[in-house]
Amino acid sequence: MRITCIGGGPAGLYFALLMKKQDPRHEVTVLERNRAGDTFGWGVVFSDQTLGALREADPQTADEILQSFNHWDDIEVHINGRTVRSGGHGFCGIGRKKLLNILQARCEQLGVKLVYEADVQDDAGIDADLIIAADGLNSRVRQKYAASYQPDVDLRNCRFVWLGTSRLFEAFTFDFQQTEWGWFQAHAYRFDEHTSTFIVEAPESVWQAAGIADMSKEEGIAFCERLFAKVLDEHSLVSNASHLRGSAQWIRFPRVVCKNWVHRREGDGTPIVLMGDAAHTAHFSIGSGTKLALEDSIALARDIAESPVDLSAALQRYVASRSIDVLRIQNAARNSTEWFENVERHARLDPEQFAYSLLTRSQRISHENLRLRDQAYVEGFERWLADGPAVPPMFTPFTLRGLTLKNRVVVSPMAQYSCVDGVPAEHHLVHLGARAMGGAGLVFAEMTCTSPDARITPGCPGLWNDKQGAAWKRIVDYVHVNTTAKIAMQLGHAGAKGSTRVAWEGIDQPLAEGGWPLISASPQQYLEAVSDWSRAMDRADMDRVKADFVAATRRAAQAGFDWLELHCAHGYLLSSFISPLTNQRSDEYGGSLENRLRYPLEVFAAMRAVWPGPLSVRISAHDWVAGGITPEDSVAIARAFKAAGADLIDVSSGQVSKAEKPTYGRMWQTPFSENIRNRVGIATIAVGAISEADHVNSIIAAGRADLCAVARPHLANPAWTLTEAARIGFTGVEWPRQYLSGKQQLEREFERQRAQGVAAQEQANKALGV
Repeated sequence: MRITCIGGGPAGLYFALLMKKQDPRHEVTVLERNRAGDTFGWGVVFSDQTLGALREADPQTADEILQSFNHWDDIEVHINGRTVRSGGHGFCGIGRKKLLNILQARCEQLGVKLVYEADVQDDAGIDADLIIAADGLNSRVRQKYAASYQPDVDLRNCRFVWLGTSRLFEAFTFDFQQTEWGWFQAHAYRFDEHTSTFIVEAPESVWQAAGIADMSKEEGIAFCERLFAKVLDEHSLVSNASHLRGSAQWIRFPRVVCKNWVHRREGDGTPIVLMGDAAHTAHFSIGSGTKLALEDSIALARDIAESPVDLSAALQRYVASRSIDVLRIQNAARNSTEWFENVERHARLDPEQFAYSLLTRSQRISHENLRLRDQAYVEGFERWLADGPAVPPMFTPFTLRGLTLKNRVVVSPMAQYSCVDGVPAEHHLVHLGARAMGGAGLVFAEMTCTSPDARITPGCPGLWNDKQGAAWKRIVDYVHVNTTAKIAMQLGHAGAKGSTRVAWEGIDQPLAEGGWPLISASPQQYLEAVSDWSRAMDRADMDRVKADFVAATRRAAQAGFDWLELHCAHGYLLSSFISPLTNQRSDEYGGSLENRLRYPLEVFAAMRAVWPGPLSVRISAHDWVAGGITPEDSVAIARAFKAAGADLIDVSSGQVSKAEKPTYGRMWQTPFSENIRNRVGIATIAVGAISEADHVNSIIAAGRADLCAVARPHLANPAWTLTEAARIGFTGVEWPRQYLSGKQQLEREFERQRAQGVAAQEQANKALGV
């Protein structure tokens, strides 16, 4: 093939040399706009894993890169006069110019044609079978064919400047400095025997308030030198961006996501493939920009080798597989970006927990992964967190309003649709009893309704009469007598989402017969043209519903529940008042958020007056629909409930509108919990795709929540908590005495699996030379 790479950065050069190595008959040209030897930036970072991939693709290039690397294992975090150090992270730093020189030399050795000072405006005039657009962040090719590539560029909230220093850092160093304007942070690492990269970053508002926008380049650098004088240890900072003036060297990071990576040129059908920063970007705080560029090159070269006579098939396979890998890295980078955009929130944590939160910010590094990297660090942190012997964070106790839970695992309220006339019977006794015996610290009953017309379905439980109260007491007594778990009641009213069939007969589908009238904040049809219409509540409705909640609260106390929660989420009745999507009232209960919260707060206050124990509120922190509740709104909502006497916020999201478009993933709703917990100063429960002990440990240890709610995994396995303890090797968890004979067998089996996994990883690392 005739291959032309527009752009002589890591992506273009590495793809060129891999293709020429693969088949010397390929005619490969790289067009670079700069002169030979010119480059911008300081050092780049690779992980040991990336180096292994490079060695497999081209050992000679990898060996040359390795010889030029500065390798370190430690990360240091400096904040408030304290330093926290963690090891085992396995990073390598190399100067960007040195990396490009290695790739250029290898290209020339293999016969790649390198053309410098070729300022390519677009692809016009390039005659090739395959064109690679590796022309960087501001790709002209991507802009020209934007209608085809469909790029989405998200300009992030922090300003940063890329500087260098002769201060040689022994570890990858993060230094945080609080100023009168807000927090600044530095990311620093050594990349050769003389120089370290030194990136300074601050939120846009802080940067503007500090006056840097009006400073000259030299004044801005001097400002950074004064701010970070201690960590710089009398060394100066320098810039290599001689082409930039004033504050122009301070930029905001653009997150680039392209829907399509391949464009077929009109006329001859030549494929033009985006690669590297032209196709996608990942924030520098996870050091993956160059990694992604090189891995793009490896993947496309491999796919072409596997389909040498069918380029279209190779490109399809490349985009299908690579886009998934890139999205995973970009999601991690987004998490990391947002962490650094909100340092003020995290800085309220103790330095120990602040550093742990930083290390796990991307959600790619978990608690057990940290333990593999640096067992001494993790055990020391666990001792600090437990204020005693080291214990996995999920198994530390939690006390709220005098009630102590034995651990941080909560069995979520999960609808069972298995009651008759709202009375829980044998199914609920077995369901809740089994999960209480399964190790969780707190077990929630499903949303229980305060009146017959408050139900979602005819199979939902209630607490509107004494017969139901007695049935609940039977279950509560079983949990208290036979387990050490605590049990919670969640009270709610379905509102416009009521009078529907049980889930397995058609979720959210209206009843064919036997239904009941629906009420909500405003007239509403949950499923357009399908659901029954609700009517707007009047004052009499409000008084009646509030009285029903108070009566149910009293029955919950009589039944002996340890904990009570008010359901104000997911589009149910009280949620319909809070969200502007479902509240169009013109009276004092509509309009502003303060007004929309008025009725839910009235109900909550009435419950608080008769309930002395822990009282939490479940909210939807994000409607995932334009014009709906936002994460910023959720902070105000949480503050209002805290002021009214709430002890904890159970932080969920969505299910208010069928137009929602959530962004799913592991622990995907946890950031909402962290946002509320560390800005409002109230305990929270995190929910959403929390399915492993590692998830719970990481969330609790990082201060992202105080408790973690586990739903589907606990449905599949009533003893999920006990099983996960055995999986991570924690033997100190309490088992029901009737089941003790199974404890050691399960622990031995997981111990064997862990040993096999470690051996397999060591063998893989050895094969890659890592």
